[in-house]
Parts: sequence; C-alpha cells; structure tokens
Amino acid sequence: MLRLTDIHITFNPGTATEVRALRGVNLDIPEGEFVTVIGSNGAGKSTLLSAVVGTVKPDTGSIWLDTDDVTDWPAAKRARHVGRVFQEPRLGTCSSLTIEENLALAAARGKHRSLKLALGGRGQKTLFAEQLEKLGLGLENRMGTPIGSLSGGQRQAVSLLMATLLPMKILVLDEHTAALDPSAADKVLTLSAEIAETRKLTTLMVTHSMRDALAYGSRTLMMNAGRIVLDIKGEERSKLTVTDLLERFGKAAGTVIDDDQLMLA
Repeated sequence: MLRLTDIHITFNPGTATEVRALRGVNLDIPEGEFVTVIGSNGAGKSTLLSAVVGTVKPDTGSIWLDTDDVTDWPAAKRARHVGRVFQEPRLGTCSSLTIEENLALAAARGKHRSLKLALGGRGQKTLFAEQLEKLGLGLENRMGTPIGSLSGGQRQAVSLLMATLLPMKILVLDEHTAALDPSAADKVLTLSAEIAETRKLTTLMVTHSMRDALAYGSRTLMMNAGRIVLDIKGEERSKLTVTDLLERFGKAAGTVIDDDQLMLA
C-alpha cells in the first residue's frame, strides 16, 4: 500500500543550520495497518509525515502508493488519497467559517471550487449532519456555528471528519491530540481509531505518548536522528509495557531517554 525507499531529506544543506531530517528511511505499510510513530524532538517524525503527504519532497529515494510512484506528486494531487490532521486544530479549519462551510470545503478538496460552489443542497447538508452525528458531540445541530467558537476537542474532531470525508487511502495524524486536555484527547483518539478501522484506512499516527503508542494501532515505529531505530508489531509489541518500550528505545538510540524527551502520558 505505502512504501518509502531510501528517503533522505536535508534542510538548509551546506549551511550552518543544516539539518539531516531523514537519513535513508525505508518503510513498507500494508493496506489498513495502523502504525504509531514515536521519538524525541528532532527525530524526524513530522518530516516523515510531510514526505508522505507531499509537503516536503525527498532529496533522494522514492514513495509509492499502491502501484503509483507519487514521489513527485504535489500535496494537492496526493490530497485525493491522503488526509492529514495537524497538532493545532486551527491549522485544519477556518475559524471564521461555519462547521458546514468547513465541511463543504473539505468535500471539495482537489477541485477548483469557490465556497459558494462547494456548498451543496439539502442532500449534502443531510450527509454532513449524519457524519457529525457519528462524532457523538451534538454538532449536527450546530452546523451554522462558526468553527472558531468550538472547544479544542470539538474542533479537532471536526478536523478528523474533514480529513476523512472523501474516499481516501491514508490517514496521517500529526500529534493531533497534543494541544488537547486529557479528556478531549481520549475522545479524539477513540474517534481516530474507530474511523481508521471502519474505513480500513492505512494510518500513521505520530505521538509523544508512549502509552498511546502501545494502546493504539498494531505496529510501533521508533525514530531517532532521522532513522527508524525500532519497528515492533504483533506478539512482541503486545507484551511490551511503557517501561519496556522506554528501555528498548534508549538502547536503540544509544543514549539514555528520560521523561523530558518522551512524555509518558
């Protein structure tokens, strides 16, 4: 389904601020697999996701989606197949527009349409209401509410819905609960897992929480200094505790990893 081969990405090459963000990353994810990605700051997690969605182009290497080489595809073209939810809820939505208007723009993703044209008739509004109802937040009765007036958790739930509104193949979650309080984060994580399972989406979720990295999905990648240093799944993963994972990560990274580098909750 998704395959990355020998991906290298360097920012500001040849300067004093050069950063080798990804160093020969190889990754093969079958259709429908939910993969969590963890690592300390600067490990390359968000750059990996950016390479997948197309906002950062690799210096070398290739990215394949099914039988298509999408390495040179711009983000707009990949948006037909890939949905992304950001850490900050405001990045995925437009504060001044209503819930319905935000959903309409999401439904028109990849098309050259104005907001007026994107807004459909009664049938589209009914569809939006049905999708919002599944969130269990009562937002189906507030579609005329500016999305900027919602709580962080509500707004991120709508962002998740917007990212998966159209038929798609890959869901990318970039620390999408980091800005939420614990209760809202739990709700959004549960919704994410439910949507991924129901839609059989191939999912990449970056998190700083080692508990969440083990609690969600079926496979966990650990990144350090631009490389994947551990790839754990199946029975091996199911037996790991947070303490075990922290110890494994420290050994793989060749350094002591403490709670300041990787949050445990």
